[in-house]
Amino acid sequence: MPPSLPRRRSPKRPKRPKRQKRLRLGRALKRLFRRPRKPLPLRRRAAQVLVTALLAAAFAAQAVAALLPDIPLLLAATAASVAGEGVLYRWQRPMMSVFAKSHADITVRHVLRDLLLVAGLLRVGEQERESVYAPLIAGLLVFYGLHFAIQAVSVLVRRTRTLPVVTRNIDASALRLSTAPPALLLRRPGHRLLLFGLPATAGLAATALTDLPAAAAAGVALSLLLALLGLGELLLRLLPSRRPAGEQEVLDWFDAWLADYRPTVGLYFSGGASSAYQANMWLESLAKLDARPVVVLRERFMVQKIAATDIPVVCLPKVTTLMRLEQSTLQVLIHPSNSGKTSQVLRIPTLRHTFVNHGESDKLSSCNPYAKAYDEVWVAGPAARERYALAEVGVDDRDVVETGRPQLDAVRPYAGPPSGPYMTVLYAPTWEGWDGNPGNTSVVEAGENLVRALLADDGVRLLYKPHPLTGSVDPRAGAADQRIRELIRSANRRRTGPRPTADGELARCTAELDRLTTADFRTSADQVERMLLQSAPQKGRAKAVERATAAWEEAYWASLPQWEHQVVTDARPTLYACFNRADLLISDVSSVVSDFLASGKPYAVANTSGLSEDVFRESFPTVRAATVLTPDASGVAELLETVRRPEKDGLVEARAELKRHLLGPAEPASQVRFNAAVQALCTEAREHRARMRERLAAEIPGQRQTEPEPESESEEQRTAAP
Repeated sequence: MPPSLPRRRSPKRPKRPKRQKRLRLGRALKRLFRRPRKPLPLRRRAAQVLVTALLAAAFAAQAVAALLPDIPLLLAATAASVAGEGVLYRWQRPMMSVFAKSHADITVRHVLRDLLLVAGLLRVGEQERESVYAPLIAGLLVFYGLHFAIQAVSVLVRRTRTLPVVTRNIDASALRLSTAPPALLLRRPGHRLLLFGLPATAGLAATALTDLPAAAAAGVALSLLLALLGLGELLLRLLPSRRPAGEQEVLDWFDAWLADYRPTVGLYFSGGASSAYQANMWLESLAKLDARPVVVLRERFMVQKIAATDIPVVCLPKVTTLMRLEQSTLQVLIHPSNSGKTSQVLRIPTLRHTFVNHGESDKLSSCNPYAKAYDEVWVAGPAARERYALAEVGVDDRDVVETGRPQLDAVRPYAGPPSGPYMTVLYAPTWEGWDGNPGNTSVVEAGENLVRALLADDGVRLLYKPHPLTGSVDPRAGAADQRIRELIRSANRRRTGPRPTADGELARCTAELDRLTTADFRTSADQVERMLLQSAPQKGRAKAVERATAAWEEAYWASLPQWEHQVVTDARPTLYACFNRADLLISDVSSVVSDFLASGKPYAVANTSGLSEDVFRESFPTVRAATVLTPDASGVAELLETVRRPEKDGLVEARAELKRHLLGPAEPASQVRFNAAVQALCTEAREHRARMRERLAAEIPGQRQTEPEPESESEEQRTAAP
């Protein structure tokens, strides 16, 4: 029988858009109930209600006083309204968006305030004096017109100062960079209207009090003068000689810089503000390569998030600008993370791409299927290679290269049991993750029990360093984190002991480190001004930062009592600095455990997954050399005893073997293997380019005449340091 034809879909079936709307509504409701917003503190809500009530009452009183008329009430209400604006802008900034959404923004409020003052003056004055106030009304209208003109011109100025390329550590003096106009003119229309309009408001109030129109005229004139000066300042910025270089001029300059610098290896990064650490951890390893490195970013704000480095930094927000890298000498891009914008740069056929990740763990996120989009995947050791094979996400084993973890050179090796009166224990749990797996973090189910057990030992000094994202998904994790911190504070209040004498060394080291790592920008500086101040390459700055960081860490730990527990949440000291101070780590299944293995010190992992210990060890290779702790923390006392008495530690050899399995061999060093992998991939990229040129020349006879081949690099040029 002939095969039956597919049935046509009936037009009476439910329409898909409605179903999609229901699905979106369901997802929104699910997110709403799964991630409830934290209620505002009572004090903050009371302050917001008070400010709102103050402004509403002031405007109501102004209206009543203008209609009666009642001059004392009008003046008092005007003063209260201006004071309310000051409180709003100084302490209640979030309420500004609430007023704006209610169509009661600063412009509307300011116009209403002055209108009520003028109405009150007209009611007080005699009929024949109404013509006296007509020029004042006209002046106010001109002032508001100037305000709108300033806002329009500020948009034009911001556009001229938004360059297609943002850089650091690159001489950009040819782009006519300049300092930014005052933020009051460029980016703060609410502040500007309040400040420039204050003389007019004060003059109108004085006229209501004294019945002298000259006071109002003087106030309005001063407001007009301020607005004209502000508009003139912005208009001068639009002159050709005062504007930065245009878009095409900047792109031509960037192409010339690429041709002159001749980069070979780049670190490509795109992400949110809190993810900058993922790129920063690779800067030192990138700087030590036998190559000409460059950091390629996609978000403008990320330029200032990159740590102090001597490497040139370029930010290419647009895809069209990014594609100019295809014609450069760049050969390899290193990717420490996946992002939506990664797919854009993968389209460049002349480059080779490798994924290095920003940390390795036994979690599924370490085997993301996105990894198969790269030419190679670089991992620390055999464990990650096996993990990709077992995950079956499409990564070919031939594309996996073991390079070690160059960052772990800063982790000091095990030097024996604790020699002082206190053992330092680092509790560094990870965050709850997006998938809701209870085994992701121990904070919720085991954190308080673990901390209580550690604090019960008088010979323990606890360092608590939670993940920065703790509590961002599950409010229970955030609440447990706060309770843990309170436990530590209470334990410190019960402890006493000698404190180091304050000699100012920490303050001196902090000031020196801040000087090297924190750019001294004005609060009103924009990207062009920052680019101007950071255009001169500062050779040796990274080495100076490294020395200053080491000095700061020594001064920091020396400034703390040996017996005092610490909650470490700032960027300094780093996690690796805490590794070097700790005798024992307690953590979760995360890359923290893999990195800590570089020290060879004992560690423990909390099992909150609900799995039995045998299955837990079998499921997560990083746990195989760890002491597994249950949520009730029943094994903490025995664990501490093995740290104090190494002869009872039966996991020494297991840790050494697991270290080799996770991080690879000790020799050659990770940096050497990392550099060798970079050189091999660069060679592959050059060979690929040569084959493509030959193929194009064969397929298009006129190719040789219309597009000259780029000059070939010598080996000395390819490996020259920047």
